[in-house]
Amino acid sequence: MTTTAKENTSNKSFNAAAYGGEGWSPRLQSLSEELGSVWGACGLSTEWSRLKTVLLHRPGPELTGSTNPDAVQMLEPLNLSRAQAQHDAIAQAYRGAGVTVHYVDPAGPPAPNQMFVADLMFMTPEGVILARPASTVRAGEERQVARRLADLGVPIIRSMRERGTFEGADAMWLDPQTAIIGRGLRTNDEGTAQVTHALNEMGVTVIQVDLPYGSMHLMGMLRIVDRDLAIGWPTRLVHRGVEALKQCGFQVVFIPDEKEALQGMALNFVTLGPRELLMPAGNSMTQAFLENLGVICHTVNVGELRKAAGAIGCLTGIVERELA
Repeated sequence: MTTTAKENTSNKSFNAAAYGGEGWSPRLQSLSEELGSVWGACGLSTEWSRLKTVLLHRPGPELTGSTNPDAVQMLEPLNLSRAQAQHDAIAQAYRGAGVTVHYVDPAGPPAPNQMFVADLMFMTPEGVILARPASTVRAGEERQVARRLADLGVPIIRSMRERGTFEGADAMWLDPQTAIIGRGLRTNDEGTAQVTHALNEMGVTVIQVDLPYGSMHLMGMLRIVDRDLAIGWPTRLVHRGVEALKQCGFQVVFIPDEKEALQGMALNFVTLGPRELLMPAGNSMTQAFLENLGVICHTVNVGELRKAAGAIGCLTGIVERELA
């Protein structure tokens, strides 16, 4: 090959689109801007914006695989048909509110607590942080959620490393620039640090609070129903958490009846949109209290499901809300 021919070949390669020449198309959008096109629609940065998409797992025979509730971290044995009917009612309530419902549909036999999807993921404006449950009973549940989220096109921007444990019900958004995370039984120091690092990279400030001994999740003591209204459990929501909420512009009010919160899981609800929520039925004092605050309350019976130590909030993985 002559020198001129070699130069022509070299110039052709140099000018090819593959090498950045004419026809090269640079990827200029951010990851968050690609959600809904390159990636599946997902993301949120508040707890109160209009709910668009959720991920559920309909319980099956795994729910009755043990006669010892402690062995599967539940409170009482469950009746499967009643639990499934109540779970179906939750899904239908979401659909009635215009929310898209996806199911985990595990590959292989699911673990007993697979239905508590909120614990297995924490959504951000750029994609999901995959949880790592703290108990051996729940080890591996996150794999099923990761597989389904990947099928839906949701970016997994972080998963836990080494000995970090983190459950999604221990974190929530106070506003698009601020998140709060609870350190306790389910989320340890390493998990807290890893989630904090991921959110800091997004420019988000993370406020860490310690949870009371004997409590399960931050979700169990704090819910947010509007941009300026938070609902807390008195004597459980810690002082630093209340301070953080007030600094972010929230009025913090406390539930009137702890018995309903403990036995009826009245605080274990999901916000559908500003001052509108889906909550466990049968909590008349709490419902009246919320309605007096201008909150629209939709109710579903979860009397059987709550025997597994969770209710609507725990059962619901939030995939997408309208961005604030």
